[in-house]
Amino acid sequence: MEGQAKQAYFVNEAYNHEEQPHGAGGGGDTTADNLPRRRSGGNTKELQLNLSNKKAQDLIDTPTAPTIDFDDILPMIGEFGRYQKILFLCMIPFSFFVAFVYFSQIFLTLIPEQHWCHVPELDALDVEARLALSIPMVKGEYNNCYMYDVNYTEVLAKGLIMADPKWPQVKCRSGWSYNFTEIPYSTVATEQNWVCDDAALPTYAQSIFFLGAIVGGLLFGWVADRFGRIPALISCNLMGLVAGVATAFVNNFWQFATMRFFVGFAFDNCFTMMYILVLEYVGPKYRTFVANMSIAIFFTGAACLLPWIAYYIADWKLLTIVTSAPLLLVVLTPLVVPESARWLVSQGQVDKAISILKKLEKRNGRQVPEQTYQIFGDSCKRMRDQEKAQNASYSVLDLFKSPRLRRTTLLLIVIWMAISLVFDGHVRNVGSLGLDIFFTFTVASFTELPADTLLTVILDRFGRRWLACGSMVASGIFSLLATVVPVGVYSAALAIMGRFFVNISYNIGLQYAAEILPTVVRAQGVAFIHIMGYVASIIAPFVVYLANVSAALPLIILGLLGIFGGLLSLLLPETLHHDLPQTLSDGEEFGRGQSIWDFPCLAKQLDEEDTKCNTDVEEVRSQAFVRGTQTGASLTASTRGELRSSILRRSIQSRNSTKL
Repeated sequence: MEGQAKQAYFVNEAYNHEEQPHGAGGGGDTTADNLPRRRSGGNTKELQLNLSNKKAQDLIDTPTAPTIDFDDILPMIGEFGRYQKILFLCMIPFSFFVAFVYFSQIFLTLIPEQHWCHVPELDALDVEARLALSIPMVKGEYNNCYMYDVNYTEVLAKGLIMADPKWPQVKCRSGWSYNFTEIPYSTVATEQNWVCDDAALPTYAQSIFFLGAIVGGLLFGWVADRFGRIPALISCNLMGLVAGVATAFVNNFWQFATMRFFVGFAFDNCFTMMYILVLEYVGPKYRTFVANMSIAIFFTGAACLLPWIAYYIADWKLLTIVTSAPLLLVVLTPLVVPESARWLVSQGQVDKAISILKKLEKRNGRQVPEQTYQIFGDSCKRMRDQEKAQNASYSVLDLFKSPRLRRTTLLLIVIWMAISLVFDGHVRNVGSLGLDIFFTFTVASFTELPADTLLTVILDRFGRRWLACGSMVASGIFSLLATVVPVGVYSAALAIMGRFFVNISYNIGLQYAAEILPTVVRAQGVAFIHIMGYVASIIAPFVVYLANVSAALPLIILGLLGIFGGLLSLLLPETLHHDLPQTLSDGEEFGRGQSIWDFPCLAKQLDEEDTKCNTDVEEVRSQAFVRGTQTGASLTASTRGELRSSILRRSIQSRNSTKL
């Protein structure tokens, strides 16, 4: 390019349709010289095209079919206007739903550490006298699972007040007695005595819950794609409502496990579909804020509130009803929340999608020319046809057919499984930290707020790879340190710091796969990786159960997994300031030549002289490709909820493949 060439931002002709003059000699030349040029390491947030003045005008005046996508029309309607703010607030009840569904079993199955065999013959005595006569000592503490096998009527008749350690011992025969001082209510686990030989039953129930989450994700993902987001949102929440309330009436473990399986159907989906709907109607400029703050504020608030609801209700049956009944509010959703316009377009209902956008325009007090909607509708129909042709040609198996892409995919699977296991392990290990579980759970949950807020600020400055590595390794180190200090305040503080850092790595991992995998298989690949994360979550309760062997074991395993997953992250390519791969060949070559020591924040910005002297490193891209890569920054908005559900297939495709 000539030294006097000026930089120009890509301008969509249709976006400024009313202002652009025509007939200035643009012509229809589409040779490589007239295509926009972009550096392979350019910033995806503000895609700058190096064009001469004449070529810029040629691009604007090119008489090809104009294109408007959702991200073009949203600023005209209002990126975060009055109606989007209402939708943002509507996320509050759904954030509470997912927190209650996810965490409630912890407080339904609490078991006091102090529990002993119940001896009916000694009921008239006080607790200390009963223990002294009936329970053997082990390492200075009363045994939880054994009692002395003697005739207690005769013992009382003889006036004995202390047991003889030589007496024969037997497993508990008449149930257990519990000290409800720290946990002030009876739970399903204490009522049905899931202790000693049955101590693993709550762990099995939690794993069954995650099995239900996998099945529910697939089922309601199909419902969402077949019948729409709103029907899927309503049906999965009603499933959670029915199964949650029914949990209060179970009489044995298998009934409880069955209900947890069906409650698992609602996990993630009860929030994720609402999350996706809101993000679709929020402009790119505000997606990061809406995506992260809905988690940081609403979800965190619900998680911090839940233990105190359980504490003050002090009745596990009433707790299941109180935390499940609000899901009934979902039936009011269609009165406030519109159907996904992107889904309507994918189903060929473009006119209905446009009518929804017009309602948003009216409620936000905006005015958009009718011709703009016409161009938008034509663009949607054209791109839908392209999407159909594209999706018919690829599957997730294509990720394993070339060596570099196969290596990257396997790394993403292993890393995400490690993150999922460590995250869920920290969530459920709070009961083994030696402090009041209600207080500890609240503090640990609160770490979500600073973690999400910090990540919003630094992610697009420091990149994904080193932040993922640093946060995972830090989580692992703090977890290991918690095992070498005295149990109590110090160990709990270090473990909570481990939870803080894994919160950060969880949010990074959610979008990393969506940026690395090629567009043509991105949705299927992300969904597959996400399901593998659920598989790891099934294992997490068993890792926490190892606290019955040694209180340090869960933290040791979580610490080592965190460090392992963090170091593996360094083998992934950095995605910040790089074009997202579109094709399988792009995915195979993506990251080639990157150094493990590359830091995005230290990358030098190329000036115009660098551009003039180093044109050989520029990549010639078609306009369609350039428009597709503009979504790189908006993936920051695709945090926890959106990428944790298998129903994201069409949402990710529409945002990153067809840009509908």
